[in-house]
Amino acid sequence: MSALKFVAMDSETVKSLRNGGPDANGQTPERKTSDGSGNECRHCLQDIREGDLFLVLAHRPFPALQPYAEVGPLFVHAEDCARYPESAGVPSYLKAREAILVRGYGTDDRIVYGTGQTVAPQDIEAVSTKLFERPDIAYIHVRSATNNCYQFRIERG
Repeated sequence: MSALKFVAMDSETVKSLRNGGPDANGQTPERKTSDGSGNECRHCLQDIREGDLFLVLAHRPFPALQPYAEVGPLFVHAEDCARYPESAGVPSYLKAREAILVRGYGTDDRIVYGTGQTVAPQDIEAVSTKLFERPDIAYIHVRSATNNCYQFRIERG
């Protein structure tokens, strides 16, 4: 069991989106069929299998609007899936990735400069634990190293 919490999108938000609720841009999510090319569901934190339906939507993983509250595209299964358990450790889909971006945020939900770094997936826990030694880090975003897309949030366990 990890001393870190790996926090996927909450189930109520995902349920609303699946029922046609608006995304961060006020749009209805797009429905697509996966070609199996490595699109990750941000709710169950697993790759979406070829042939499965999924939603493409704009997401803002911050509680309020402010200059650092980035909006970006992400994917969730169109059908029900179980939310990733926060205590389950690094999601297995990351093992197929070469690198991932981690970046620390303060209690004001703004980037703590100097914390962003590209790491190998097997180093996420060690790097996150080291970042959390800093009192100015409230949480960490894990993002795509190539496209900066939000993956999930890490919190202290």
